[in-house]
Formats: sequence, C-alpha cells, structure tokens
Amino acid sequence: MNLSNLQPAPGSTKTTKRIGRGQGTGRGGTSTRGHKGQKSRSGYSRKIGFEGGQMPLQRVVPKMGFKNINRVEYKGINLDMLQIIAEKNNLTVIDKESLINAGVASKNDRIKILGGGALSLKLEVKANGFSKSAKEAIEKLEGTTEIL
Repeated sequence: MNLSNLQPAPGSTKTTKRIGRGQGTGRGGTSTRGHKGQKSRSGYSRKIGFEGGQMPLQRVVPKMGFKNINRVEYKGINLDMLQIIAEKNNLTVIDKESLINAGVASKNDRIKILGGGALSLKLEVKANGFSKSAKEAIEKLEGTTEIL
C-alpha cells in the first residue's frame, strides 16, 4: 500500500448536486426549486411554528403559570441518610464536605436537612437549612445544628 492507491471506503463519499450550472446538467433553469412562489426566491425562510396561515399551536394554547426568578433551590437530605453516612464513615460532625464525599450532594448545592426517617446518633450537623422536625430530632439527641 502506498499514497498512490489510497482511496475512501466505497459508499462513504458522495458527489454534491451542482445546482444552477446550465440546462445540460438537468439542474439549471429553476435550480430544483420549482416555479415561482415564495419558496423559489433567495432569502426565503419559513417562520418557526408557521402552519401555512392556520392559527399556530403556540398561539392557540393559553399561557399559564410563571417561573419565580427569586426561588432558592435546596437539595433535601433526610435524617435517615445522615444516619447511614455517619455510621458508614464513623462521623460525629456532618457538614457539606462530608455529604459531597458521600456522593449525596454536589459542591454547588444548598443543603436542607429534612425530618424523614429516624436518627439515633448524637451529631453536629452543618447545613444551609433545617426543617422544624429535623432540628427537633437532632437536638432531642443532644446534637447541634448550625446554619451555614
């Protein structure tokens, strides 16, 4: 094998249509665009969602709801998950770093501790937020809660 006999695999390359290069090519004259009309002109582009003059769907369906730009999104973590993480890693302090290492939260998450499940260990928990039931459950076992 040498440079003189290299060629692409069969069927991998196609010749492009050469449009508007005279009548003899079979693609001259109207250049495959048919006759007259808006679509035959240069610069034509149909509007997104255009349905041929019929009232488009995005105008028929009513607007509803809104997105609150001031919403603060929290990653909720239940007490039973804290119990599992503390037992597995022998921890007494659970903070953002320990939750990230456990794979429960990512570094950009705001963390809120929720009261789901049961907790039996005395823990020092640091998070961005606590539900009322979670705070009570942690402090009932003489643990501490700290808001970051």
